[in-house]
Amino acid sequence: MRIATFIVSLLLLVSTSCAAQPETLVTGGYDEKEMNQAIAKAKETVDKFIKVLKSGKGENFAVKAPIRDGEQVEHFWITNISYKDGKFIGQINNEPGMVKNVTLGQKWTISKKEISDWMYMRDNKIHGNYTLRPLLKTLPEAEAKKMRAILADP
Repeated sequence: MRIATFIVSLLLLVSTSCAAQPETLVTGGYDEKEMNQAIAKAKETVDKFIKVLKSGKGENFAVKAPIRDGEQVEHFWITNISYKDGKFIGQINNEPGMVKNVTLGQKWTISKKEISDWMYMRDNKIHGNYTLRPLLKTLPEAEAKKMRAILADP
Protein backbone atom coordinates (compact mmCIF):
# COMPACT_ATOMS: atom_id res chain seq x y z
CA MET A 1 0.00 0.00 0.00
CA ARG A 2 2.84 2.43 0.82
CA ILE A 3 4.51 1.76 -2.53
CA ALA A 4 1.23 2.34 -4.37
CA THR A 5 0.66 5.61 -2.52
CA PHE A 6 4.23 6.76 -3.27
CA ILE A 7 3.91 5.81 -6.94
CA VAL A 8 0.61 7.62 -7.31
CA SER A 9 1.97 10.70 -5.56
CA LEU A 10 5.00 10.75 -7.84
CA LEU A 11 2.85 10.10 -10.87
CA LEU A 12 0.42 12.86 -10.05
CA LEU A 13 3.32 15.28 -9.69
CA VAL A 14 4.92 14.22 -12.97
CA SER A 15 1.79 14.00 -15.08
CA THR A 16 -0.15 16.98 -13.87
CA SER A 17 0.06 20.36 -15.43
CA CYS A 18 -0.49 22.27 -12.21
CA ALA A 19 1.08 24.10 -9.26
CA ALA A 20 2.35 27.65 -8.85
CA GLN A 21 4.92 27.59 -11.65
CA PRO A 22 6.29 24.25 -10.46
CA GLU A 23 8.84 22.27 -12.39
CA THR A 24 5.99 19.81 -13.05
CA LEU A 25 3.96 22.41 -14.96
CA VAL A 26 4.07 21.10 -18.51
CA THR A 27 3.20 23.72 -21.08
CA GLY A 28 4.88 22.22 -24.12
CA GLY A 29 7.43 19.79 -25.48
CA TYR A 30 4.90 17.08 -26.18
CA ASP A 31 3.01 16.16 -29.32
CA GLU A 32 -0.41 17.92 -29.24
CA LYS A 33 -1.93 15.29 -31.56
CA GLU A 34 -0.77 12.48 -29.25
CA MET A 35 -2.19 14.33 -26.25
CA ASN A 36 -5.55 14.80 -27.98
CA GLN A 37 -5.58 11.09 -28.82
CA ALA A 38 -4.78 10.25 -25.19
CA ILE A 39 -7.67 12.39 -23.97
CA ALA A 40 -9.98 10.75 -26.52
CA LYS A 41 -8.87 7.29 -25.33
CA ALA A 42 -9.60 8.23 -21.70
CA LYS A 43 -13.06 9.47 -22.63
CA GLU A 44 -13.78 6.34 -24.69
CA THR A 45 -12.84 4.07 -21.80
CA VAL A 46 -14.27 5.99 -18.84
CA ASP A 47 -17.11 3.47 -18.41
CA LYS A 48 -14.51 0.74 -17.89
CA PHE A 49 -12.92 2.94 -15.21
CA ILE A 50 -16.28 3.53 -13.50
CA LYS A 51 -16.90 -0.21 -13.39
CA VAL A 52 -13.56 -0.79 -11.65
CA LEU A 53 -14.14 2.16 -9.29
CA LYS A 54 -17.50 0.71 -8.24
CA SER A 55 -16.03 -2.78 -7.81
CA GLY A 56 -13.28 -1.51 -5.53
CA LYS A 57 -10.72 -3.66 -7.38
CA GLY A 58 -8.04 -1.01 -7.30
CA GLU A 59 -6.87 1.94 -5.25
CA ASN A 60 -5.91 5.59 -5.57
CA PHE A 61 -8.63 6.32 -8.12
CA ALA A 62 -8.47 9.74 -9.79
CA VAL A 63 -9.88 11.64 -12.74
CA LYS A 64 -8.30 14.59 -14.51
CA ALA A 65 -10.38 17.73 -14.90
CA PRO A 66 -9.71 20.58 -17.30
CA ILE A 67 -10.46 23.75 -15.33
CA ARG A 68 -10.93 27.05 -17.13
CA ASP A 69 -10.23 30.49 -15.71
CA GLY A 70 -10.81 33.07 -18.42
CA GLU A 71 -8.60 32.07 -21.36
CA GLN A 72 -6.41 29.74 -19.25
CA VAL A 73 -7.11 26.00 -18.98
CA GLU A 74 -5.24 23.80 -16.55
CA HIS A 75 -5.73 20.07 -16.00
CA PHE A 76 -5.95 18.87 -12.39
CA TRP A 77 -6.10 15.40 -10.94
CA ILE A 78 -9.16 15.01 -8.74
CA THR A 79 -8.59 12.44 -5.99
CA ASN A 80 -10.68 10.82 -3.24
CA ILE A 81 -13.38 10.43 -5.85
CA SER A 82 -16.83 8.98 -5.84
CA TYR A 83 -19.18 8.60 -8.79
CA LYS A 84 -22.92 9.20 -8.83
CA ASP A 85 -25.49 10.28 -11.41
CA GLY A 86 -22.93 10.75 -14.19
CA LYS A 87 -20.58 12.89 -12.09
CA PHE A 88 -17.31 12.44 -10.24
CA ILE A 89 -16.88 14.24 -6.93
CA GLY A 90 -13.51 14.62 -5.26
CA GLN A 91 -10.78 17.04 -4.30
CA ILE A 92 -8.28 19.11 -6.29
CA ASN A 93 -4.99 17.33 -5.73
CA ASN A 94 -2.45 20.10 -6.30
CA GLU A 95 -1.77 23.81 -6.23
CA PRO A 96 -2.73 25.68 -9.39
CA GLY A 97 0.01 26.99 -11.64
CA MET A 98 -1.99 29.03 -14.16
CA VAL A 99 -5.62 29.29 -13.11
CA LYS A 100 -6.63 31.16 -9.97
CA ASN A 101 -10.18 29.89 -9.41
CA VAL A 102 -9.32 26.65 -7.54
CA THR A 103 -7.24 25.68 -4.52
CA LEU A 104 -5.55 22.54 -3.26
CA GLY A 105 -8.06 20.31 -1.49
CA GLN A 106 -11.09 22.13 -2.88
CA LYS A 107 -14.12 19.93 -3.55
CA TRP A 108 -14.72 19.54 -7.29
CA THR A 109 -17.47 17.94 -9.34
CA ILE A 110 -17.08 17.01 -12.98
CA SER A 111 -19.27 15.05 -15.38
CA LYS A 112 -17.84 11.93 -16.91
CA LYS A 113 -18.10 13.58 -20.35
CA GLU A 114 -15.82 16.45 -19.26
CA ILE A 115 -12.85 14.50 -17.87
CA SER A 116 -9.56 14.49 -19.73
CA ASP A 117 -8.14 11.33 -18.11
CA TRP A 118 -8.58 8.72 -15.40
CA MET A 119 -6.29 6.42 -13.46
CA TYR A 120 -6.03 3.93 -10.62
CA MET A 121 -3.48 1.51 -9.15
CA ARG A 122 -3.80 -2.25 -9.10
CA ASP A 123 -1.02 -4.78 -8.50
CA ASN A 124 1.54 -1.94 -8.38
CA LYS A 125 0.63 -0.90 -11.92
CA ILE A 126 -0.97 2.32 -13.10
CA HIS A 127 -4.08 1.76 -15.18
CA GLY A 128 -5.27 4.56 -17.44
CA ASN A 129 -3.35 7.83 -17.15
CA TYR A 130 -3.26 8.08 -20.91
CA THR A 131 -2.11 11.71 -20.78
CA LEU A 132 1.13 10.70 -19.08
CA ARG A 133 2.26 8.74 -22.12
CA PRO A 134 2.81 11.75 -24.44
CA LEU A 135 4.61 13.50 -21.56
CA LEU A 136 7.16 10.72 -21.16
CA LYS A 137 9.18 12.30 -23.97
CA THR A 138 9.57 15.46 -21.86
CA LEU A 139 11.12 13.60 -18.91
CA PRO A 140 14.73 12.62 -18.35
CA GLU A 141 15.16 9.11 -19.79
CA ALA A 142 15.76 7.42 -16.42
CA GLU A 143 12.56 8.91 -15.00
CA ALA A 144 10.59 8.03 -18.15
CA LYS A 145 11.87 4.46 -17.95
CA LYS A 146 10.63 4.15 -14.34
CA MET A 147 7.21 5.45 -15.35
CA ARG A 148 6.97 3.10 -18.34
CA ALA A 149 7.78 0.16 -16.05
CA ILE A 150 4.75 0.81 -13.84
CA LEU A 151 2.25 1.68 -16.59
CA ALA A 152 -0.20 -1.13 -17.34
CA ASP A 153 -0.81 -1.72 -21.02
CA PRO A 154 -3.56 0.56 -22.30
